[in-house]
Amino acid sequence: MKVLLIGSGGREHAMAWKAAQSPKLTRLYAAPGNPGMAGLAECVPLRPEDHGAVVGFCREKGIDLVLIGPEAPLAAGLADDLRAAGFRVFGPSKDAAQIEASKVFAKHFMARHGIPTARYAVFQRYAEAARFVEAVDYPFVVKASGLAAGKGVILPVTKEEALAALEAVMVRREFGAAGGEVVIEERLSGPEVSLMAFCDGRRVAPMPPAQDHKRLLDGDQGPNTGGMGAYAPAPMCPPEMVDEIVETVLRPAVSGLRLERRPFVGVLYAGLMLTERGPQVLEFNCRFGDPETQAVLPLLEADLLEVTLACAEGRLDEVEIRWQGGAAVCVVLASAGYPAAPETGRPIRGLEALPEDVLCFHAGTKSVDGQIVTAGGRVLGLAAQAKTLGKAVEKVYQAVERVEFEGRQYRRDIAFSGLVTESRIETDFFSGPGHGIAD
Repeated sequence: MKVLLIGSGGREHAMAWKAAQSPKLTRLYAAPGNPGMAGLAECVPLRPEDHGAVVGFCREKGIDLVLIGPEAPLAAGLADDLRAAGFRVFGPSKDAAQIEASKVFAKHFMARHGIPTARYAVFQRYAEAARFVEAVDYPFVVKASGLAAGKGVILPVTKEEALAALEAVMVRREFGAAGGEVVIEERLSGPEVSLMAFCDGRRVAPMPPAQDHKRLLDGDQGPNTGGMGAYAPAPMCPPEMVDEIVETVLRPAVSGLRLERRPFVGVLYAGLMLTERGPQVLEFNCRFGDPETQAVLPLLEADLLEVTLACAEGRLDEVEIRWQGGAAVCVVLASAGYPAAPETGRPIRGLEALPEDVLCFHAGTKSVDGQIVTAGGRVLGLAAQAKTLGKAVEKVYQAVERVEFEGRQYRRDIAFSGLVTESRIETDFFSGPGHGIAD
């Protein structure tokens, strides 16, 4: 198989690393890729927003499968244009990707299909939203409806902070067009879990649950980011709870999208709060999570290309999806100034000193005269796998100390909440042929 992978971040590096292990692979291209992916794939200077160029490249190279990593190309309809040209694609259509691209669509969709989620209200005008904030008597969050690179959710503590957030989103448009509509949503409490699933338009096959760490600083303090680290499986979401989420969230979502003529092919990601009322959906994403992917794919024993091709061809029930025991942890190293104003161009030292059993996924890097330097907010994701979560944590943080660049930021408590209940991790998590695949 000749495969084209769209994207350039840590998630796509993890996808390339796993795809490169497939015996089915003859050639892997990454558009545009990054320096870390260059050893696995041929990086090509294609712009994902130039759909005509991507289609032309696929024709020229005889591409057998396209894997689309980021949400923006999916929301822009790249998968549709590739399918219309006759190519097999792992990634949802523009219509199906609305489940992430529009939080307003997602909330209305969940209401239509009985998917558990928080109370909410939708506004297009600042004055109306402000009046609602003044009247509401329960804690809430403010969400920009459109795509905001994982940063469009604000958690105000006071009504003054809420009004300031609305002004930033709706008036000053700090998130651009994403702030044209806002969702004001009841603020839920409980541990957060990310559950991703492979989908072929009819069926879902859940992955081990992961836990992301969104806040910049230890103890879940500081501003929201795109994610500072993750681990899997998350022991507070054991297999029986995964089964519950499949039945109450994932299957209704895939069924609902199909009924609305938006069949979903790719990875459906449910961001969940485990509340006293049971799992509640905070958000849906239309692709692999970042950095959850960097912790989940190291646990996948199955051939990623075999699974994604089966999804693209609508035959997910024909593949065996196997998962390894133990746990994996990813810690993100971020630039100084992230997330507000990341500093870039800082030389990165110590990559060559990393142990062979620690994975280094590039996220925001570039090569300048043979030197790898920082080129974004989230720079690297270091990931380690072990038989226990504690061993994985120890291994990854030992590796973190070997990599340095000026202003490096990272959290020192990734996966610590999972260590409390580590004994609940099952070594045969989702093992067996086809386990968890649900129509």
